[in-house]
Amino acid sequence: MNGCDGGDVAGASAGPPLPLEWKFSQVFGERAAGEEVQEVDIISAIEFDKTGEHLATGDRGGRVVLFERTDTKEPGGNRRDLERTDYAVSRHPEFHYKTEFQSHEPEFDYLKSLEIEEKINKIRWCNAANGALFLLSTNDKTIKFWKVQEKKVKKISEMNVEPSKSAGNVSIASSSFSPSPKQYLPNGGCQDRSYNSLSNDVSFPPGGVPSLKLPVVTSFETSLVARCRRIYAHAHDYHINSISNNSDGETFISADDLRINLWNLEISNQSFNIVDVKPANMEDLTEVITSAEFHPTHCNMLAYSSSKGSIRLVDLRQSALVDSHSKLFEELEPPGSRSFFTEIIASISDIKFAKDGRYLLSRDYMTLKLWDINMDSGPVATFQVHEYLRPKLCDLYENDSIFDKFECCLSGDGLRVATGSYSNLFRVFGGAAGSTEATTLEASKNPMRQQVQTPSRPSRSLSSSITRVVRRGAESPGVDANGNSFDSTTKLLHLAWHPTENSIACAAANSLYMYYA
Repeated sequence: MNGCDGGDVAGASAGPPLPLEWKFSQVFGERAAGEEVQEVDIISAIEFDKTGEHLATGDRGGRVVLFERTDTKEPGGNRRDLERTDYAVSRHPEFHYKTEFQSHEPEFDYLKSLEIEEKINKIRWCNAANGALFLLSTNDKTIKFWKVQEKKVKKISEMNVEPSKSAGNVSIASSSFSPSPKQYLPNGGCQDRSYNSLSNDVSFPPGGVPSLKLPVVTSFETSLVARCRRIYAHAHDYHINSISNNSDGETFISADDLRINLWNLEISNQSFNIVDVKPANMEDLTEVITSAEFHPTHCNMLAYSSSKGSIRLVDLRQSALVDSHSKLFEELEPPGSRSFFTEIIASISDIKFAKDGRYLLSRDYMTLKLWDINMDSGPVATFQVHEYLRPKLCDLYENDSIFDKFECCLSGDGLRVATGSYSNLFRVFGGAAGSTEATTLEASKNPMRQQVQTPSRPSRSLSSSITRVVRRGAESPGVDANGNSFDSTTKLLHLAWHPTENSIACAAANSLYMYYA
C-alpha cells in the first residue's frame, strides 16, 4: 500500500478515488495512414482558459488556433451554472473550431546574425472583458497580447418597399427627383441648402409618396477578428521558455535561460528584471532557468525551476531584484548513484501549481514529482513515467531525445496528475494519499488499447520512521507500458487538463486529441 505524509495531498478524506476510465472524445487534424506531417503544422503549445470554455493551440508555423466548447451552450437558462454544481459530467464534451490567426512570423536578428523562429513556445489566457477574449503568445524573443472579438458584418439589405406598391413607386421616384448628383453628408444632410423650400426641379405627386425607398443596414453574420494589441519585445537575450499571468490580472512574467522579467499588460516598452542568475563570468554558469510560474492566488509569489532539478519559491516583496529565494525544493541523488546522465535527466522541463496553490508539480526527464510548498524536505510523491528507458539513456543522448521537454498538468480538483511520454503515450497518476492509480493511454481513437496493469513499486523511505516519497508506475525494462518497443520519434510533449472537469487535451505531432472520463 502506497502512502505519503503531509496530510491529504489533494484533500481526499474518504480514501483514494477510484481510477478513471478514459474515453476518446474528439480529434482535430487527424493524419491519414502514411501522411507526412509538415513541420509548421506540429503543435507546440496547448492551453485551456480559466472557465474551460475555450482552448488554444499554437504551432511551429506561428499560428494560434482557438476552439470553443459547444455542448454546454443550450438555450433556456443558466445551464452552465447548474452544471458547475455537479461533480460528474455525464455529457460528452465537445469543442468546435472557432478561429485562427497568424501570431508570429519568422524574423532575423541582424545584430546577432540569428534567425528567430515563428514557433509558438507558450500561450496564456488573460481575463475576458466585454465579450472579447484576450491571450498572450510568445516565440523565442517576442511576446504578443491578442484581442479576439466578434465583429458584426453589416450589409445593406433590400429596400423596405411594399411589394404591391413598388412598381408604381419606381416611376414616381425616377420622374419626381432630379438625377443630378448631390454631395450628401452624414445623418442625411446635404450641402445643397435648397431642401428647406421646394425647388423647381422637385415635384411631388398628388397625395404624396405612399412609401419611401430607403436602404436598411442589417447584420447578417458575425466574424471573429484577432487584433494584436501590444508587442513586448527586446527584453530577452536568450530564448523565452515561459510566460505566466499574475492573479492580479495586471501583470505577467516572462522567463528565459538566465532572467525573469515582470511586465504590466498595459505597458509594452518597459519591463522589470526580477530574477537574474547570470554570473559575472559565463564560465562559472552551472544552471539555467527552465520554467517559471506565478502562484495562482498570491500575486507576490512565483516559482521557477532550474536545469539542476531544483525549484525556488520567491517572494516579490523581499526586494526589487529577487536574488534570494524563500524556499528551495530539491531532491538530492543518493551517494554512489551518480552517472554521466544524472544532471541531464534531473533538469526540470515544466512546473505547475495546483489550483489552490498548496501543491506544485514538476516534471523531469524520468519522473513527475509532487511538492507541498509548506514542506521543502522532499517531494510528497514521485511518479515514474518511463523507467524502462533508463537502460537506453545512452541511445537517447545520441539522438538528442534526452533533451526533450515534456509538460505536466494537474486536474482541477488536484486529485490527479498527467504527463506525456514516447510512442504518443501519456500517463495519468492518482495524487491522493493511498492512491495506486497509474494509467497509460495512447493518443489515438482507442486510448486504452493493449493496456496492461502496471505494477506499483513499493514506497521508499527517506528516513527510518517517515515515508515521504511514493514511487509508482515502474514498468518492465526494454518495452513501454503496452509491451511494445518504444518510438522516440513520436513524442507527446504538450497536454492540458480542463480546469473543472476530467478532460484532457494532448498533442501528437499535428493532431489534437481530446479525452474525457
